[in-house]
Amino acid sequence: MRISAPVFAVLVLVLSALPADAVVGGRAAPVTPWAVALFDAAGNFFCGGALIGPDKVVTAAHCTVERTALGDRDRLPADLTVVAGRADLDAKDGRTAKVAGIWRHPAFTDVAAGDDVATLTLAAALPYRPVRVAEAVPGRTATVYGWGRTGELRAPSRTLRQVDVPIRSDAECAARVPDYRPDGMLCAGFPEGGRDACEGDSGGPLTVAGELVGVVSYGRGCARPDQPGVYTRLSRYQDRI
Repeated sequence: MRISAPVFAVLVLVLSALPADAVVGGRAAPVTPWAVALFDAAGNFFCGGALIGPDKVVTAAHCTVERTALGDRDRLPADLTVVAGRADLDAKDGRTAKVAGIWRHPAFTDVAAGDDVATLTLAAALPYRPVRVAEAVPGRTATVYGWGRTGELRAPSRTLRQVDVPIRSDAECAARVPDYRPDGMLCAGFPEGGRDACEGDSGGPLTVAGELVGVVSYGRGCARPDQPGVYTRLSRYQDRI
């Protein structure tokens, strides 16, 4: 979930039925079957996720809440479909699985408050190797994957993309992110901006050397200078997910 200028917020509301685009400043991702796409009952893509077990997907907690004109409502497992092994959302390859259950962190209230993590239990196991959860280390180069926008106001893309961003220290994150929580958050991005996750990348994976260290949570705009993206620090929730 991205916090942007008012004009962008209006555009997001107007375009909310459209599929999202891809990460800012990135490139086409190689075959990444454990990076999954989440679809609603109407067949609309709305979030990313990562396969952490044959029948388990980790994503952001806010992806399990649907924002409507009448207010927020919990997404129902029966309304969700997970697609794995498919980089092009318009293709037919890969595998699909229905969702049998949703666990959302009980303390989650809002992305800026933290605990933005959820797991989906699938109705059937997927035949892809899951990604391992690991600890994030400041200074390492991480890779974020997603189908989010390539810029705050850019047209959408339907193919999975990736971008490399440095993990920042907790002190740097706290200086730039209000109410930053090192016990459950991490941040990543270049001081000059230019590369970042964006609207539509929510729940998508952040990896280091092929291991999963976070999922996309929120940010202020996309790829802005001195505005690093905020991710859920998955190692702090490993015993829950």
